[in-house]
Amino acid sequence: MKWTAEKLVLETPAVASLPGVYARLNETVNDPRSSSRDVAGVIAEDTGLAARLLRLANSAFFGFPSRIDTISRAVSLVGTRQLRDLALATSIVEQFQGMPGASVSMESFWRHSLACGVAARILATYRREQNVERFFIAGLMHDIGRLVMFSTIPEMAAEAFAEARSKEQLLYETEREVIGFDHADVGGALLRHWKLPVHTSDAVAFHHRPGVDGATHTDTAIVHVADLISNAMQIGSSGEQFVPPLDTGAWQHLGLPKDILTGTLSELERQYQDAAITILPEALQ
Repeated sequence: MKWTAEKLVLETPAVASLPGVYARLNETVNDPRSSSRDVAGVIAEDTGLAARLLRLANSAFFGFPSRIDTISRAVSLVGTRQLRDLALATSIVEQFQGMPGASVSMESFWRHSLACGVAARILATYRREQNVERFFIAGLMHDIGRLVMFSTIPEMAAEAFAEARSKEQLLYETEREVIGFDHADVGGALLRHWKLPVHTSDAVAFHHRPGVDGATHTDTAIVHVADLISNAMQIGSSGEQFVPPLDTGAWQHLGLPKDILTGTLSELERQYQDAAITILPEALQ
């Protein structure tokens, strides 16, 4: 069979649809007749999700000065769209826990992905972007296409891994040679299939090629830089053995001073562990 990124997504039953709770939550958030109480009600229906979101709201991830005891309070402080995005984050990790054909451990994969999400959120905060949780989502899911590959074409994915190590080259470049496209192409196709916003699907699809025509540049540039930071800090791994090169155009687009990186690394160390305890299931911690 001649694979394309889009065909691969359609042939992977595990990713046929978004988690149900996110779909209901998204519908409620986008309904102009809905209130924050309605949003809190949808979250409260899933006790596991509600508990995880409350732990996250009370962590260093947000740093609120007083304890948040209810989902309604969390919704009012964090925001409906922001909490919706965080609900997606926790649900996606739950949905993709087990990958028997994976060439890396799921613990290592999700630790790297989470570190990238936290780093992206921090960079977006420095830029004073609206709804920094959207950048967290994009960073968390930047390598999700690799899980689709593990699920549906594990032999080809394993061949790419082996060849990348043998040739000592970047894994995403080897994926293109062996498969014809890379995990970023698959991740972008998956997020488009799920009808997530273009800025999120672009950030995933082009995080190794942030200067490509048609990409949503700010989101893509932030995830590109966040991925390099998490690779450099060696927090988990999705299989890449080297730190990919920095696209200087992406860095210039962000307009951040170089000394911001010191603060980013410090904040990442501070926020990462709380996020991992809250978002990663116990089996992956």
